[in-house]
Amino acid sequence: MSDDSLAEILQQAEAEVQAAGSPQALTEVRARFLGKKGSVSGLLRGLGQLDPEARAQRGQEANAAKQRIEGWVAERRAALEGRAQEQALAGHRVDITLPGAGPPAGHLHPITHVTRDMVRFFTSMGFSVEEGPEVETEWHNFEALNIPREHPARDEQDTFYVEGEGILLRTHTSNVQIRAMTGRPPPFRFIAPGRVYRHDLSPKHSPMFHQIEGFLVDERVSFGNLKGILYAFARHLMGEDVELRFRANHFPFTEPSAEMDLRFRGDWLEWGGCGMIHPRVLERCDIDPERWHGFAFGMGIDRTALHRYGLPALRVLFEGDLRVLEQV
Repeated sequence: MSDDSLAEILQQAEAEVQAAGSPQALTEVRARFLGKKGSVSGLLRGLGQLDPEARAQRGQEANAAKQRIEGWVAERRAALEGRAQEQALAGHRVDITLPGAGPPAGHLHPITHVTRDMVRFFTSMGFSVEEGPEVETEWHNFEALNIPREHPARDEQDTFYVEGEGILLRTHTSNVQIRAMTGRPPPFRFIAPGRVYRHDLSPKHSPMFHQIEGFLVDERVSFGNLKGILYAFARHLMGEDVELRFRANHFPFTEPSAEMDLRFRGDWLEWGGCGMIHPRVLERCDIDPERWHGFAFGMGIDRTALHRYGLPALRVLFEGDLRVLEQV
């Protein structure tokens, strides 16, 4: 190996390293000179033909050449990586003169939106908002509401009973009626929105849903008063074109009783129940039914939201689908 051969290899290696335009090309250049079959390695294979002194000298020169090439490769690689980083930063440069983009705004859940609308209407008419426990006694949920022990609503196929004698998850918010009227002298008017539970596991329903009930007790109360409030309530929720109809029905805690239907977007839809509070219910709350009269009504909040926003089934209200939650 002559000095000229090694000098030529170094000159060629330096030129090719500087000409490499990518890390991959640089790796290929290094392999041509320093790999097992590279130019420098090929020259080293001829050292065995030299005497020991010359072999040692040439070996040192070859190692020095390898180090120089490695240095050029390292410098070129750093330059290529730096240039790539600058290009990436330039491509994603933030224009600080643009207006800021805030996080997406949250939405009220359709049930929350409808509940607030309902509460807003009744509080504007002087109704107070009452609450009661969701884990309730049979007395407040059934017996005080004139629902006898043999009534089918008290069957385990309809009601969730929990540990403890006569303890259950309330099946309606009518339990609040008993708690709010007991120990309170009339007149009074209040509403009770909240969660209720029934043993309904069908594909389109949910065992947990929401209801709102209203009660009014005074000395001169008629079914006509009840109808007037419900007509105004329906128009508030669904618009001025909504229609109501009342069909005779039976509920243990009201007499007379009626089922309410509303016509919305051309279709008649079952909405809820209503009626005059049964005298026995008033008596169980220590209210004289000869002097005081009252009405009660109740409807599903979820069902109202379902029709108001055109949703296909009650279950979609509880599945967290953003297409549903972003409607309001």
